[in-house]
Amino acid sequence: MAAMASRIRLEDRECPLSTTVQHVGEWWTLLILHDAFDGYTRFDQFQESLGISSSMLTTRLKTLVTDGLLERRPYQTNPVRHEYVLTDLGRSLRPVIVALAAWGNSRLAPEERAMILIDADSGEEVDPAIVDAKTGHRLDDSDKYVFTAGPAAGPAMRDRYATRPPAPARDE
Repeated sequence: MAAMASRIRLEDRECPLSTTVQHVGEWWTLLILHDAFDGYTRFDQFQESLGISSSMLTTRLKTLVTDGLLERRPYQTNPVRHEYVLTDLGRSLRPVIVALAAWGNSRLAPEERAMILIDADSGEEVDPAIVDAKTGHRLDDSDKYVFTAGPAAGPAMRDRYATRPPAPARDE
């Protein structure tokens, strides 16, 4: 994590986006988490699915365990072998992975999509959206929903949001 942390500016260390990217912003990390959501738990499963080198996979899995997103558990004693299981914190990232995949699919014609999200009961494709839990309104309206400094904001974060640039024009 030291290499990743050095890329974050001092004023970004309190920004939730910067700190999240520090944990999951690496290419292989997102793909490993995606595989974990699909039920993969064992080193060889991840390696076969992703075509990743064993040294890179070892490094990424260690980081995911250290960050509390995966738990390393023994599943065999002779020889000792471990599996990697999503923690509650790791499972809480599922909506983020779903949103990223949905954004990627939104840029493709339906017949070009290699993976889609469906309702497991009906088999119908779903269209994921991030919504406000209180109102159910979609959060992709940049005129209605904007970031501002929170209660724990330091001076740099408060300065950032003291004056707000105008919202970008929408194509309608």
